Amino acid sequence: MTHTATAPELATPPHRVWVELGPRSYPVEIGPGARWLLPQAVARTGARRVVVVSARPAEQVPDPGVPFLFVPAQDGEAHKTVAAVERLCVRFAEFGLTRRDAVVSCGGGTTTDTVGFAAAIYHRGLPVIHLPTSLLAQVDASVGGKTAVNLPVGKNLVGMYWQPSAVLCDTDLLATLPERERVNGYGEIARCHFIGAGDLRGLPVAEQIAASVARKAAIVAADERDSGLRHLLNYGHTLGHAIEHATGFAVKHGEAVGIGTVFAGLLAHAAGRIDAARAEEHRVVVAGYGLPTALPAGVADSELVALMRLDKKAMTGGLSFVLDAPTGPELVDDVPEHLVRQVLAGMPRAPLG
Repeated sequence: MTHTATAPELATPPHRVWVELGPRSYPVEIGPGARWLLPQAVARTGARRVVVVSARPAEQVPDPGVPFLFVPAQDGEAHKTVAAVERLCVRFAEFGLTRRDAVVSCGGGTTTDTVGFAAAIYHRGLPVIHLPTSLLAQVDASVGGKTAVNLPVGKNLVGMYWQPSAVLCDTDLLATLPERERVNGYGEIARCHFIGAGDLRGLPVAEQIAASVARKAAIVAADERDSGLRHLLNYGHTLGHAIEHATGFAVKHGEAVGIGTVFAGLLAHAAGRIDAARAEEHRVVVAGYGLPTALPAGVADSELVALMRLDKKAMTGGLSFVLDAPTGPELVDDVPEHLVRQVLAGMPRAPLG
């Protein structure tokens, strides 16, 4: 056990979005001070003790209200590995966690992914509560139950579905983010523009998060395990994940998703699915959030195409993308490689950073 922060009075009630999954439904609390709801969230699980895995200082984590072990972690794709999951499970065992206990994550999306996966497989599943501290994690990564870690050959290739018991998105914590990390979080908000969340530009950040989470919650409730509709959440991600991997994660996830969203608009236009004005809207929206819109210089198109073939949506061994259309976006299988290469070749390039 280590020192944690003392709870103040909540200044304002947070937004609440429910992810409706029957007996596995859970709330996503959004707003200033939301993290101070942790003791209540732990109490609802019935846990007798918890392990808190945190990439943030202990002073930022509320006392969970039961005996706990604080385990420091590190954000970043380099730490999102099978080995990291094994180390966490060993700490769970050393502390004596049983199926009557719980795990708490605190950090960015890579931390919620890794801790969520460890919770999912330890004793075949423990309750997990996420306290996402980055905009990217609050908007997307901590919600929906996808947990995964990376392999040397690709991103998110080892994982499973494991819904959290609660997600506490404290917008006060966003004030501590570096500017690049703050902008990075808008990659997922920008792609929400094209999957039914509407135009969120100019809204207060808590409202942007709540609207994005509400759209994701509706999709997850309808298709928890990616059998159809949930593919929409991967808008812009096929190229985005490839860019991350090809650059050794020098391009951050939200930045890469922004570039991938611009590409998705161009590819949909090249395939005759949308007009030029709608394709340009993709670039305008992404740029409007301060995100990059050009491919990183020095990355070969052939490498990006090879990495995109590893994407988890590619069920047939071909190239699959979520693409826009007048009736709304949908998963399109077996997009011709020559068309993909044509669009890549026509995109501008810019130096990393």
